[in-house]
Amino acid sequence: MDFGRRRIGVAISDPSGKVARPLTVIERKNTEFDIQRISELVEEYDAEEVVVGLPITLSGKIGPQAQEVLKYVDELKKVVKIPIMTWDERLTTAYADRFLREAELRHEKKKRIVDKLAASIILQSYIDSKR
Repeated sequence: MDFGRRRIGVAISDPSGKVARPLTVIERKNTEFDIQRISELVEEYDAEEVVVGLPITLSGKIGPQAQEVLKYVDELKKVVKIPIMTWDERLTTAYADRFLREAELRHEKKKRIVDKLAASIILQSYIDSKR
């Protein structure tokens, strides 16, 4: 997942656990709603693990955004009873945005896709690291 202030990008792997693909975007409302929706997706897709992008600063430190994500992960762990991992997401949203810009998508369409594409990049990076 790619947590943003307004949206949460969600990706899922294929059944073999080798390839990530964008799934959906959750429009954030409040913590309770967001966690309930994530819990529903975990159940619907029979997830075995959740990977959450951690926005570490370019210098490798845990800044305010990463602290916010870690707090959110703590709340998520109270509801979702499978392993929840954080994964360094440095530059994934920027990479996804650049990729979509090069694809010459209109701003409105790009805005709807960038978060779940960033989530897919985070998940694929995590999957690749396990090989």
